[in-house]
Amino acid sequence: MKFAYKFSNLLGTVYRCGNLTFTPDGNSLISPVGNRITVFDLKNNKSETLPLATQYNITCVGLSPDGNLAILINEVGAALLVSLISKSVIHQFHFQKPVHSVCFSPNGKKFVVTKDKVALMYHAPGKKREFNAFVLDTTYYGAYDETTCIDWTDDSKCFAVGSKDMSTWVFGAERWSNLIYYALGGHKDSIVSCFFEENSLDLYTISRDGALCVWQCDTELNGLKPRVSKQQTEDREELAKDQEEEFTEEQQGKTIQGKVNENEQESRKKVKYSCAAKYFFNKEGDFNNLTAAAYHKKTHLLVTGFASGIFHLHELPYFNLIHSLSISDQKIASISINSTGDWIAFGCSGLGQLLVWEWQSESYVLKQQGHFNSMVSLAYSPDGQYLVTGGDDGKVKVWNTNSGFCFVTFTEHTSTISAVTFTSSGYVILSASLDGTVRAFDLHRYRNFRTFTSPRPTQFSSLAVDSSGEIVSAGSQDSFEVFVWSVQSGRLLDVLAGHEGPISSLCFNPMKCVLASASWDKTVRLWDMLDSWRTKETLALNSDVLAVAFSPDGNELAVVSLDGQITFWDHENAVQTGSIEGRHDLQTGRKELDKITAKQAAKGKSFTALCYSADGQSILAGGMSKFVCIYHIKELILMKKFEISCNLSLDAMEEFLDRRKMTEFGSMALIDEGTGDDDGVAIPLPGVKRGDMSSRHFKPEIRVTCLRFSPTGRSWAATTTEGLLIYSLDSGLVFDPFDLEIDITPSNVHKVLRQKEYAKAIVMAFRLNEKKLIQEVLENVPYNDIEVICSSLPELYIEKMLEFLASSFETSRHLEFYLLWTQRLLMLHGCKLKTRSGKLLPSIQFLQRTIQRHFEDVSKLCDWNRYNMKYILAISQQRGMKRTAEESENDEELQNLEESSNDSLMEESVVPP
Repeated sequence: MKFAYKFSNLLGTVYRCGNLTFTPDGNSLISPVGNRITVFDLKNNKSETLPLATQYNITCVGLSPDGNLAILINEVGAALLVSLISKSVIHQFHFQKPVHSVCFSPNGKKFVVTKDKVALMYHAPGKKREFNAFVLDTTYYGAYDETTCIDWTDDSKCFAVGSKDMSTWVFGAERWSNLIYYALGGHKDSIVSCFFEENSLDLYTISRDGALCVWQCDTELNGLKPRVSKQQTEDREELAKDQEEEFTEEQQGKTIQGKVNENEQESRKKVKYSCAAKYFFNKEGDFNNLTAAAYHKKTHLLVTGFASGIFHLHELPYFNLIHSLSISDQKIASISINSTGDWIAFGCSGLGQLLVWEWQSESYVLKQQGHFNSMVSLAYSPDGQYLVTGGDDGKVKVWNTNSGFCFVTFTEHTSTISAVTFTSSGYVILSASLDGTVRAFDLHRYRNFRTFTSPRPTQFSSLAVDSSGEIVSAGSQDSFEVFVWSVQSGRLLDVLAGHEGPISSLCFNPMKCVLASASWDKTVRLWDMLDSWRTKETLALNSDVLAVAFSPDGNELAVVSLDGQITFWDHENAVQTGSIEGRHDLQTGRKELDKITAKQAAKGKSFTALCYSADGQSILAGGMSKFVCIYHIKELILMKKFEISCNLSLDAMEEFLDRRKMTEFGSMALIDEGTGDDDGVAIPLPGVKRGDMSSRHFKPEIRVTCLRFSPTGRSWAATTTEGLLIYSLDSGLVFDPFDLEIDITPSNVHKVLRQKEYAKAIVMAFRLNEKKLIQEVLENVPYNDIEVICSSLPELYIEKMLEFLASSFETSRHLEFYLLWTQRLLMLHGCKLKTRSGKLLPSIQFLQRTIQRHFEDVSKLCDWNRYNMKYILAISQQRGMKRTAEESENDEELQNLEESSNDSLMEESVVPP
């Protein structure tokens, strides 16, 4: 089963760079995260990172109008054509140069790519299979500097291209006699965005200095005239001549060369534009440049973002200000509006922040942000439903593994988080930091309820909590001591001294109250928590110890040392039982500025993170490398290597350096090409016109900082430079038949099912191992026969049945039916299952997690219904009391009236003498 783990999701990173895109239905948002893309389903509150990746960070995403295809282009110009239905790559293409933007036409037949000074129009990939999905139609020249943005008219007849040379060009997507190209000026800075008005050739252009020009066209879209047939024949002849000559892929198709100054005779009968108005956004300073914009044509809503984190909402064409708000102090890199115009998405690349704002109700639909710096540590909750991460930015974040969203962030720490963990209850998170504190957070009230400190200020580098959740210990980086506290009282119980180097790792035995502490002094010490905190054993190693971990049954101890070895110990007898030489498996890459080869550099590398699987049969190891290795403990062999990233935008990824980047003066990587660019991000220094020339950018180095297996055994997670990566067994369909024979076919299973031989049908379905077939067979079993069938099932299939029930609980609506199956299986086979509890523990925990989740959902619903019923009863009682009071008042009034009428009658009947 270990070979079936596949990439499942990427958490901790919600946006890096590039453009945000809403799907056509407006319910999902596509966001580039490094060299991958994540789809945020805002309606169902879920996120999913697609299982495909490019070789560099993605900068452009183009989505087809039907939402089925996407073009992903990375920072070097390599493109992937992706099917969002099958989530697979259809075609690969290279534009040879960095691409600034890509946009499909509204009818889906063409798409335009802007790179360098040109705009390239391609035929959109069709539904049939093609040898080359990217067929060039026309190349448009005109701009004198890099092109920046694209927008299409609603009927796909024309498109506009903005440029850094302060001009905007309108091109005809087809051969029109009165519009081949048109150049628009009027700006004093580079064009950020250009937008056509709905069903019109009228145009809005926005420049980086905050100027908006409104351009009116004297021709309607219906007024565009096709070119004369004579000219079409000439074009065909020219194309035929061009095809006879040798040409590259980029030179195929027609070419349109734009000129700024046309002849008067040529421009007489052609489309003309005039500047109807010019508006300016309020600027707070030179650094507050306009960086992103989006326009919704139906509602005439313009959204603009600035380098200071402020955004404006205007109504066009009259430039009426609707909102002006600030979301951060970093620049807004991308803006997108959904199809209905209700939700606005903002991406801030500096903070890695993603926001979706509903502007009418002024509320957040989505507000997510990853760790500002790299993540250092992680931990699973006991039920596997939550993940907690700690980062260099001092934040502790808790993620939901089902939805992929962070639902709480704790910011009490003031320095790097070195370690995080859950207590056994799952409702308390403990975190250790270099700021000298260990903090306990409550997941019920979302607050820091306890802070543990040492008598003298020290930096905590490791953390561990015992199985009862009552004792917490933290290792010091500078005083070489282990501090032990009581979680309930917060009192310091003891300080364990004896190590002669920084404490690198701590781990409690899950079955006994024994603490293992690893140190750079080449020893692992075992402390007995119940016997006066004394040292029980000292294990001596040949090199500095970097990490230590107990097996789930507590009988084995795994230790990673600086020499690249993983050693296994019988800690009761202080005997080494095995070792793995992992240095060669680590396979580190070469940094751009390294003077030695990757092979030589790997000799000084080692694993830094270690984790046992849920069943204790294998172990995960990772470190300063792009690989995570999984070893079989009994056989001491490498089972599989997982490549966590193929992103060459990170450092230490390649084994060999590119000779083209080497010059006689050294590597080209020494030249910082990102400095001095006028993106409007950095505050300019005095006397500097373009940005901050002292700013520098760097390539982060790929590394794995922490590894953890889920308690259910269905997945494992790794904190890396890319983010929080989750590998799962449930990520894709894997055909894994069990004891398959020739007569085990779906038709035979259905035949046996019709004969009402339910137990035989279940066994056959499990041997074929198709989930839908198993589900069909189980749901056809009458609930009265469940107990009989459970008692007649072979022992071999009980574990498989429990695993299937656990996975079915997540999707099925038949809760009571599956609960009956679970109860009968556990009641009838509980004693037998207990003897194999170690092997069955992941399946049972997976089952417990899914039942617990449904219990929480149903209990909330029941509580809400009970509250509503009480409220209705209280209102009805009040109304009943009012009615009785009113009836009694009416009765009194009637009685008074009767008495008064009787009195008057008596007075009238009395005759005077």
